Amino acid sequence: MPNKAYPLKKVAILGSTGSIGVQTLEVIDQNPQNFSVEVLTAGNNVELLIRQSKKYKPNVAIIENKNHYARLSEELANEEIKIYAGKEAIEQVVEMGSIDIVLIAIVGFAALAPTLRAIDAEKPIAIANKETFVVAGEIVTKKAREKGVNIYPVDSEHSAIFQCIAGEFHNPIEKIILTASGGPFRGKDKDFLSTITPKQALKHPNWEMGSKITIDSASLMNKGLEVIEAHWLFGVPAEKIEVVVHPQSIIHSMVQFTDGSIKAQMGLPDMKLPIQYALSYPDRIQNSFPRLNFSLLKELTFEQVDMQNFRNLALAFEALKKGGNMPCILNAANEIAVDAFLKNRISFLSMSEHIEQCMINIPFVQHPEYNQLVETDLETRKYFKHLIK
Repeated sequence: MPNKAYPLKKVAILGSTGSIGVQTLEVIDQNPQNFSVEVLTAGNNVELLIRQSKKYKPNVAIIENKNHYARLSEELANEEIKIYAGKEAIEQVVEMGSIDIVLIAIVGFAALAPTLRAIDAEKPIAIANKETFVVAGEIVTKKAREKGVNIYPVDSEHSAIFQCIAGEFHNPIEKIILTASGGPFRGKDKDFLSTITPKQALKHPNWEMGSKITIDSASLMNKGLEVIEAHWLFGVPAEKIEVVVHPQSIIHSMVQFTDGSIKAQMGLPDMKLPIQYALSYPDRIQNSFPRLNFSLLKELTFEQVDMQNFRNLALAFEALKKGGNMPCILNAANEIAVDAFLKNRISFLSMSEHIEQCMINIPFVQHPEYNQLVETDLETRKYFKHLIK
């Protein structure tokens, strides 16, 4: 059955050349009658941005790195596309009146400013950036409530929770259960973890993702960031959020209600489904994505998460319980830690050790404002770099 007719949604994709951005364009390819591309932005990958712009012909294309502006302008000179460069342009473009929904696929702290600008402009947001909630969850959710802006989660786990509570908004949640694949080093001890190379860590068993999130998944920091994001998205305290290892990545997360009933959302490990759901909500639209075949599914297993050998998850719970600017410190330290590990400057295990040092030594602020979070982020990065000199 073909999809029924919906008003065409014009989508701004911030971070179109990353893994989520590329898969979002695949979703739009499947549903050209439902979605069109209004804005494309990229950080440094100008060649892919050029190819995307020529194919999708957005109204606006932006490259964050101004050194690539001339190249982008030259290649798109014959296209009716407005060309800009710089962080400021990315922050400003979300205010365009023609945009119907903003998909945030920018990695890291850099997504916070354009997300806040999009909320100020009262644009619905589909967000694949968990750091925005980790760093400034209170500010973001408060502003979204004040502006009446809907935020649709794109992360598979938070999309699963969102789908589980659809129609249940009046029923109290007893517990959120986030599932984790366990990453490529599930079950390994510290002796093994101490020898891990970036090449080994970049091989995720189930998902195709960018390098930063892949390392975060291997260290379980990704799951820690998701815990904090879940707290802000769904208003559930840390003690009501549980993480369980589910190696098959078929159940994406679960919600337990006060009567003991548990709802689980299942599907193949494919990010295109949660992307499409975020863009099309409250409707489900037809697609040709692969389906789960239960006759081929041998088992669904679950394990307790190992927070002794994978300290990052424990640090994330600590940061959430402490509150204030502590999650911001955690996030900034982790971004530098991942970069340093990928460059072979620190070991896999020392990422956690250095992050913990930052959490101990960076000044704590109980009720930070936006500018204080920016200062915390910068100070943490500076301190971390000093640690690894």
